[in-house]
Amino acid sequence: MQDLPDMVAIKDADFSDVDAVFCCLPHGTTQEVIKGLPKGPKIVDLSADFRLRNVDEYEKWYGQPHRAAELQKEAIYGLTEVSREEIKNAWLVANPGCYPTSIQLPLVPLIKERLISLENIIIDAKSGVSGAGRGAKEANLYTEVSEGIHAYGITNHRHVPEIEQGLSDASQCKVTVSFTPHLMPMSRGMQSTIYVEMAQGVTIDDLYKQLASTYEGEEFVKVLEKGAVPHTRNVRGSNYCFMNVFPDRIPGRAIIISVIDNLVKGASGQALQNLNLMMGFPENAGLQYQPLFP
Repeated sequence: MQDLPDMVAIKDADFSDVDAVFCCLPHGTTQEVIKGLPKGPKIVDLSADFRLRNVDEYEKWYGQPHRAAELQKEAIYGLTEVSREEIKNAWLVANPGCYPTSIQLPLVPLIKERLISLENIIIDAKSGVSGAGRGAKEANLYTEVSEGIHAYGITNHRHVPEIEQGLSDASQCKVTVSFTPHLMPMSRGMQSTIYVEMAQGVTIDDLYKQLASTYEGEEFVKVLEKGAVPHTRNVRGSNYCFMNVFPDRIPGRAIIISVIDNLVKGASGQALQNLNLMMGFPENAGLQYQPLFP
């Protein structure tokens, strides 16, 4: 067995020969830690502390002032397939949240090409219990979660400003969405069902072709064959995002379904994908695990 370094406190760590850092601390604690690190290592932060460019917005949603505002200006938001070139040249990457990843990957290409209306975007998203973390919380006990579906963070989930920031960047104007997350009685997996209004003269085929052309050749984002429904079990344990688009019964509207594993493409997998880019490694290094179903 290969020798591994001793686990030590941050204050006792020697960063002189460290090339890369994954920061996996709770929201609100990462800023000062990264601020105190020596310049040199490439850093991927998995907390929310550097995701929102507007530090006032951060304080509003996270309840405390941002304590490293000068570093926020240097952080790159790491939605890999959208910001690949910026990530390659970054030293600090803010790894996206799980819900924002599953939502932005299908919506950003459609918004950039003006194929959908910016009004009345409705997102119904569902996550496995691991999305709430490992803390000992009564609401996450097996008897509380099993045999039911639980809506939470209604109108005020902290991923809302992150989602709206990314969609507003794509449209170059302010985008507001209606977003409701739900906790599902499963350990991992995430599905975002998104309801949109198509732009005048746009068809379902136009939406499908745009998504297919955008992600053609991408290893981890797959647009399924027409009519095929993405399922969370088909991406379990992998870094994949599967998506597809369907016509709504209401004329002029479409339904988009996007699925990821919230712990991989929604967290650590995308973090590794980003670090691979930053370090000049093959983007898929360490990520070629196949889905774990059945």
